[in-house]
Amino acid sequence: MPYILGIAGSVAVGKSTTARVLRALLARWPDHPRVDLITTDGFLRSNAELERLGLMQRKGFPESFDTARLLNFLASVKAGLERVDAPIYSHFHYDIIPGQTVAIERPDILIVEGLNVLQPARLPKDGEGIPFVSDFFDFSIYIDADPTVIEAWYVERFMRLRQTAFRDPAAYFHRYTQLTPDAARAKALEIWRTINQKNLDENILPTRQRSRLILRKSANHRI
Repeated sequence: MPYILGIAGSVAVGKSTTARVLRALLARWPDHPRVDLITTDGFLRSNAELERLGLMQRKGFPESFDTARLLNFLASVKAGLERVDAPIYSHFHYDIIPGQTVAIERPDILIVEGLNVLQPARLPKDGEGIPFVSDFFDFSIYIDADPTVIEAWYVERFMRLRQTAFRDPAAYFHRYTQLTPDAARAKALEIWRTINQKNLDENILPTRQRSRLILRKSANHRI
């Protein structure tokens, strides 16, 4: 039965980097050499579905995920099935890649990284139990930092991507390369404050105390 480790936290706080470092370190231990990593971005609803549901401006909020599919995936992994497929998300295209999956084949440890992995489910009216994503975790980590620091990291990342990945005309956010540096910085702050900070305040930060371990980062990324 795989050991499942959940990593939660805000956009731009360093979840993905932490998950990759942990994967590399844990895989060096002789008693659990097979360590896999997935992000819950793959369980976001497609852009077309989000548009249809009027949720495009709430992408990343709990309701924008196909939680049932994520729960079924985790239940299958925890049950020890030989192979369980997870959908793939492209940050370049800002959407799910249709028909593409990554295979999880009975790892010793599975790291699950995402914004809302510690979010409790809504209580049912009929008394039937609804599992939480975190019910499948053997251990959970919350990556924490002051919101003003995370905002600065988000803007810094946005400006860096504007000079790299966004420059490709096929990139979803290519249009932001046409902005002046000041206008681009203003746009990054707008996106952060109207979407990502709102999600942090309403949905992510309240789950911090549900984690087993809180890693608090300073402005220079020291833990």
